[in-house]
Amino acid sequence: MKTVMSALVAAMLTVGTTMVMAQSEAPNDAQIAGIVVAANTVDINAGKVAKSKSHNKEVKEFAQRMITDHSGVNKQAVALVTKLHVTPEDSATSKSLKDGGVANLKHLGTLKDTAFDKAYIDNEVTYHQAVLDAIDKTLLPSAQNAELKDLITKVRPAIDAHLQHAKEIQASMK
Repeated sequence: MKTVMSALVAAMLTVGTTMVMAQSEAPNDAQIAGIVVAANTVDINAGKVAKSKSHNKEVKEFAQRMITDHSGVNKQAVALVTKLHVTPEDSATSKSLKDGGVANLKHLGTLKDTAFDKAYIDNEVTYHQAVLDAIDKTLLPSAQNAELKDLITKVRPAIDAHLQHAKEIQASMK
């Protein structure tokens, strides 16, 4: 169990590192849009699994919040890229996010009860920290379009609030 968790955390940290390393490649706005959509979709998918699989009220409520909030951000992102006539592009970062999301879902599928809840929340802490790091070190500095930069700036406090909430739940599980 600890080996699987260690591997999952390492994979999520790799996603965070990949996102930060993307700064040197300076993703363009279409790639940034792809990263935003991928990051939100990964968390929506994990939230759906947690909502259906968890028996912990607090975890289920958190999962629903992730589904609602990240779906809303994806709608805003899609509306913006449609308005700007930009098609979100895949990049190494968005691919890494998607791959990490698939690995996380596969791992979560093997767990149940408190082991599931703990793994889900631990992942949410790691994931939201990686996303915040990517926003600060890659996405905001690289975004060229003012409206895209504004969307990312407006979403950042919600991502931080998700991180803090996940940390609170994580602490209550110890």
